[in-house]
Amino acid sequence: MNQILALLETATPLAAVGGGAVYARERHPRLYWSTVGLPLTVARIRHDWAETMEACGLSAEPPMWKVFAARQGPGTIKPMPPTLRGVSASTMGLRLRLRLPRGLATEDMANAAEGLRHAWQVHAVHVSEVRPGIIELRITGFDVLRRVVLPSRATSKSAGVMRVPVALGADGRVVVRDYRAAPHGLTLGANQSGKSMYARNLFHGLATQDVALVGIDCKQGVEHAPMGPRLSGLAVDPDSALDLLRVLVNEVMTERFDLIRSYLGIPGRVPGSDITVDIWGLPEKIRPVPLVLVIDEVAELFLASTAAEKARCAETITLLIRFAQMARAAGMYLEVMGQRFGSELGKGATLLRSQLTNRVVHRVNDVESAKMGLGDVSEQGVFAATRIAPDLPGMAIVGDTSGAWQRIRTPYRKLSDTAAVCAATAHLVPDLPALDAFRPVPAVRPAAPEDAPVYVTDPAPA
Repeated sequence: MNQILALLETATPLAAVGGGAVYARERHPRLYWSTVGLPLTVARIRHDWAETMEACGLSAEPPMWKVFAARQGPGTIKPMPPTLRGVSASTMGLRLRLRLPRGLATEDMANAAEGLRHAWQVHAVHVSEVRPGIIELRITGFDVLRRVVLPSRATSKSAGVMRVPVALGADGRVVVRDYRAAPHGLTLGANQSGKSMYARNLFHGLATQDVALVGIDCKQGVEHAPMGPRLSGLAVDPDSALDLLRVLVNEVMTERFDLIRSYLGIPGRVPGSDITVDIWGLPEKIRPVPLVLVIDEVAELFLASTAAEKARCAETITLLIRFAQMARAAGMYLEVMGQRFGSELGKGATLLRSQLTNRVVHRVNDVESAKMGLGDVSEQGVFAATRIAPDLPGMAIVGDTSGAWQRIRTPYRKLSDTAAVCAATAHLVPDLPALDAFRPVPAVRPAAPEDAPVYVTDPAPA
């Protein structure tokens, strides 16, 4: 009897700890990784470092002086593994900074990443080059894209002027939409793929910045209407979209180019160090606010059946191409979204797509749709985009013209939260008189007293 009681006293706590660990691993992976997974992974890496590197083909021949010294004494000649120079832990994974021995390249480490993942029993190993000879291994202890939670510290650090944290990468890093680095972007995805959630995160991040937001939503504005209080302009059909593009290209963009030219003077009136070719080189007191144009379902602007609609489409496409080619210097950026965006839409579609640098492809219904977004970026990215499961909304492949791509997922954000942020930041809508006719929510101005002077035009704001 005493032996049974002793066994129960020992087994019960062990069963409780084991059951708690299993529960935490499934329901709270961050807690499990921080308390159990991280110490075990570090122990595996430290204990079998040289053997693991040699087994994965990541060791190089030692230098000649070591070979000579070993031959002169009783020592043995051992291959040289990469040198571990730093370890940094987080609630999602581990970062290792390595120095490669002579003869190894970053590609060798990337090809062996799958073997390292199995050897260290982790979810994934991602390889990136810091500088020649120095690489970084980003280890994720669990599937960070299963339940997306943006780290608050990394999110606040990555945010900035025209920088919006929009998603979490498969390597645990926050993905930032940087408009100054990639001015124009293309986002593709089928219905219920998370394309609207990506746009919602963009609006949520841009609403708090000093920026003008303009939307084209040919579904009568149902997608962009909740963000109306923060929008400087909104077009809800192809006809109003054409009118809006005329104003943006022929008035707003032209005025900004005239401002840059007048600041420089003819001939040069400013010092050589102050010469600029875009608005970001202008003094802050005269610099116009940046502008972001978000187009939902771009294919609606290409569709036409009558002669009048074809003429409208031709002018709309011409204005969009001019916007994409020249608006960056004027601080005006383009975000295009749709389900498909190929040459079958009509003349000008391919030329416009070539101007869109930042590519995001969610789940698509066919391979051709993935090729429209990533075909000229990476064939591997196209294959990865076709492997996105339907039950993972928000999962996407993001790439750029450099050929790099990665798997990301946008966090879920309620539409009511984004609408509330846009309503709370309505006072940040800049004064752009050319767009007043397109504002979905007119500016509210206090009524003037009866004895106030009457102006022919509204006075300029202080």
